[in-house]
Amino acid sequence: GKGYSFGEVIRAWVPFIILAVMVFFWGLPQFKTFLDSISGSIATKGFAWPMLDGMVNRTVPIVPAEAPYPAFFKFGWLSAGGTAILLSGFFAVPFMPKYSFGKAVSCFFSTIHQLRFPVLTIATILGLAFLMNYSGMSTTLGIGFTKTGSLFPFFAPLLGWLGVFLTGSDTSSNALFCGMQRSTAQAVGMPPELAVAVNSSGGVTGKMISPQSISVATAATGMIGQEGNLFRFALGHSIAMTLFICILTYLQATVWQWMLP
Repeated sequence: GKGYSFGEVIRAWVPFIILAVMVFFWGLPQFKTFLDSISGSIATKGFAWPMLDGMVNRTVPIVPAEAPYPAFFKFGWLSAGGTAILLSGFFAVPFMPKYSFGKAVSCFFSTIHQLRFPVLTIATILGLAFLMNYSGMSTTLGIGFTKTGSLFPFFAPLLGWLGVFLTGSDTSSNALFCGMQRSTAQAVGMPPELAVAVNSSGGVTGKMISPQSISVATAATGMIGQEGNLFRFALGHSIAMTLFICILTYLQATVWQWMLP
């Protein structure tokens, strides 16, 4: 095949190097704090969400004592990970041969148009996650799982799996269910660290069947309308891997406790 010079190889890698550096700095807590400090009060303080902040009370056994459930919205537009990716793309433009900022902007807007329906899906599912949280549905689910007693370690990964199916994000699933996982584990005598960890592990196996992930995949590959076929194909694989994690978690909580640090 054609040989490439050292300079050509480096130039090909430059966009990925820029992306890695940007994501690294955006992941530093100190740097995120700095970015929020120059983004305005909406990123540092946020604001109380009207007709929701303090309107819902959390009570025992979810919290030690009854207290209002705050609802503050913070918009860290500059410290968001997506901002790092967006900026790295534009910083890489000068290093791309036969490319320009005009083409980059055109590609950006065409991508927005291509992903308009997946973005809407993601937004609505995230809204559902908040609705479940503030209505008490997720905590009620957690209380229900305490009834499984010694079998809870088997079911703990299923919560993470369900959370990613609903939100499309392991991070969102952890935010939604990790507190409940910890409380439930403590109530049934399971190591809380294991419960929180398997919430994430179980969530990974649910990623392939989450509606948001499938929507993004079909939009990116020009297969819009084939979401159902993709879901049916991936469902069996997802369930099989989740069951494996369920069995492994149960063994780690009972027989193989030496595996836990």
